[in-house]
Amino acid sequence: MNKKHQDRTEDRIQSTGRYELPPDFDPETPTREVILAGLSDDADGLTLQALADSLGLGEEITVGFERRVRAMERDGQLLISPEGKIRKNKQTGFIAGKVLGHRDGFGFLQRDDGQPDLFLSPREMAKVLHGDHVMVRIVGEYRGKPDASIVEVTARHTSKLVGRFLRERGTFIVVPEDQRIKHDILIPSGEQGEAEPGQVVTVEITQQPERHRQPLGRVVEVLGEIDDPGMEIEIAVRKFEVPVDFSEKALKQAARIPAKVKPTEYKGRVDLRDVPFITIDGEDARDFDDAVYCERVDIGAGKRPRWAWRLLVAIADVSHYVRSGDALDEDALERGTSVYFPRRVIPMLPESLSNGICSLNPSVDRLVMVCDMVVLADGAKSGTVSAYQFYEAVIHSHARTTYSDIWSALQQPNGPAATQIQHVLEPVQNLYSLYRLLAERRTARGAIDFDTVETKIVCNPLGRIERIEPLIRNDAHKLIEECMLAANTCAADFIARSRRNGLYRVHEGPTPPKLEALREYLRGLGLTLEGGEEPTSADYAKVVAAARGRSDFAVIQTMCLRSMQQAIYSPEKTGHFGLAYSQYAHFTSPIRRYPDLLVHRVIKGILKGQRYIPAIDEDPGDAALPASKRDFARWEKLGALLSSRERRADEASKDVEAWLKCWFVKEHVGEEYSGKVSGVTSFGLFVTLDTLYVEGLVHVSELGADYFQYNETTNELRGERTGLRYRLTDAVQVQVARVDLEARRIEFRLVKGVGYKAVKAAAEASEPSERPIKKAASTKPLALKGTTASQRRASQKQAERDEKRSAEKAAKPAKSTRSPRGRRR
Repeated sequence: MNKKHQDRTEDRIQSTGRYELPPDFDPETPTREVILAGLSDDADGLTLQALADSLGLGEEITVGFERRVRAMERDGQLLISPEGKIRKNKQTGFIAGKVLGHRDGFGFLQRDDGQPDLFLSPREMAKVLHGDHVMVRIVGEYRGKPDASIVEVTARHTSKLVGRFLRERGTFIVVPEDQRIKHDILIPSGEQGEAEPGQVVTVEITQQPERHRQPLGRVVEVLGEIDDPGMEIEIAVRKFEVPVDFSEKALKQAARIPAKVKPTEYKGRVDLRDVPFITIDGEDARDFDDAVYCERVDIGAGKRPRWAWRLLVAIADVSHYVRSGDALDEDALERGTSVYFPRRVIPMLPESLSNGICSLNPSVDRLVMVCDMVVLADGAKSGTVSAYQFYEAVIHSHARTTYSDIWSALQQPNGPAATQIQHVLEPVQNLYSLYRLLAERRTARGAIDFDTVETKIVCNPLGRIERIEPLIRNDAHKLIEECMLAANTCAADFIARSRRNGLYRVHEGPTPPKLEALREYLRGLGLTLEGGEEPTSADYAKVVAAARGRSDFAVIQTMCLRSMQQAIYSPEKTGHFGLAYSQYAHFTSPIRRYPDLLVHRVIKGILKGQRYIPAIDEDPGDAALPASKRDFARWEKLGALLSSRERRADEASKDVEAWLKCWFVKEHVGEEYSGKVSGVTSFGLFVTLDTLYVEGLVHVSELGADYFQYNETTNELRGERTGLRYRLTDAVQVQVARVDLEARRIEFRLVKGVGYKAVKAAAEASEPSERPIKKAASTKPLALKGTTASQRRASQKQAERDEKRSAEKAAKPAKSTRSPRGRRR
């Protein structure tokens, strides 16, 4: 960029009114990163003039450059000797971490060393974008959290972003869709391409932000209008950097894979094509990872039979087609998981694999990995897996069924649904009998069973929401879930027993602060969480069971859920707290989850007597580690990477759902609905509507004239003057007040006068009531004249006493004379 063009750009920056530059601001002063890069690791250092020369600043040293060098010395980045030699300070004591932006303009530093986050003020966030890697120093405290100042940006994360292209005061800007980025990107004249104001565009950042400089960029892609069908997905995949298109190498490799199993691929596999496997999935499923079969077997050694269930779980053998390190594998690793949106799926593998050769479609041969298990049917250990084995096989699915079909067939064995699957009805009934055993064992094991409501978004052909309906889980869902859990635990046990490294699904127990907060909350309700400092899932299950009949059960369940940590992938065998397993892995979905594909490769390596080593770049210094620790480090890096990509997919899906819900509710602004409090914060209440299943915010300012205090322990807002309390699951009546599509936020306001007391008072006020009419007193009778009221009362009492004595005398019997003995008178 030439000097003249840069001057015009600076004028536009100031014309926006967002930043006021100091009068002595020098735009030519190099950044701290440039200055540090210009200094070699030479122990002698450079003079100020020599440093300026190395940076190409010319012979004249500007005031801005000198001030910046002095500021870097002050912040500990540079050391200046008495002779004026400048060199890097290698012992800075600075804290490294990742910037996490907040929609309100401030941010946090997620420290690399795992310590608690540091607060970054809006002033500091002006220098960086969300995701940048920086070095900071602690300068104070803000609301009990250490306050940090950024001294160096070590890596820029954002080079492209998606946003709305607008024209403000004659200047083109792009407002990012990501609310964690509060900078508007300035678009110099001639860099807007074909974009029109109001359109959604992708912009490439050409100049990163600084404290007194707005970021610059140029439009590289025009996505369309904000209300175009599918625009919410186009925004989400760019906003969260979800890979959409497969590489050319991956597509070519997928095209070379045949659509049918080749005869040579049957070799070395167990032929199970005559076994009536079936798939059980949702009505709209297109890729089928798993097929199941169950039969009753006698495992007794003597004459007396000992019954058990033989369960076969066949999983698509994706690892046969996607080899470690090839183009398909690299693309799958980059995705980490398939991403599911309403009406659209971004698959981890090309469709020719995910819906074709790898999918266990009915009536075709498919290659699989089988977990063959024996589950005891009676005795003290009924419902436990007594033996298992893994092997490669080929199957021929006999039916593609749905959860609704299976549940109808189980409920009505002679009904139409059962008739349609008559050829596989017996294995289905066996699966259901096995499920009941596994469910009993699950309860005995102490697994936590939460009652949560999941919803499904139903869209019209234009991609807009028609309705949101609750998903009803029947026993067919639970049947498949228990079969998959059994196979996953066997996979984890097989890897652990074979002393191999792999990825486990880890769900740790609650942290001490969350545990203490939960116990304090339960104590106030008369409930107790047992287990001391390390409660088990069984202790949690007892609390949930004890609260199940209470009116505040939903609140207690929510508080228990929020006390738990998020599940991750890790080579550590620390178990799954929620499911009450000592070790657990993901084995059953290799089409849509990369960790499952890795587990398949580890198991295949064990079966062949080999050790699978994942293809991933090692960190510097790992090469010097012993072989065992080096291998563990690879898996640890993979676990962290895949956990973050799983969260990325979840965030993208939630963002699209939030967009669609905002668009849906826009048509209902001003309408009133009943709902329940689903979240309580210091700034208000989150309310989920009973009929629409959408969540919105009631700001604390809408709760009335009282001052409300937030109690984190009891998770409630309480009015200081009125004592009015708002807690989780409280029923409220709200009105849709406002919808902010860009912020993905729905705002409600409470409807006054709909509480019980208000309704009762209104009903009583509406009842007709006769007003009493005061009549004039009548004249005093002639007999009463000349006496007072007290005299009349006294005479009345005397008369009553006289009347009482007369009655008593009349009631006494007369005296009788007795005749001589034996004679009568």
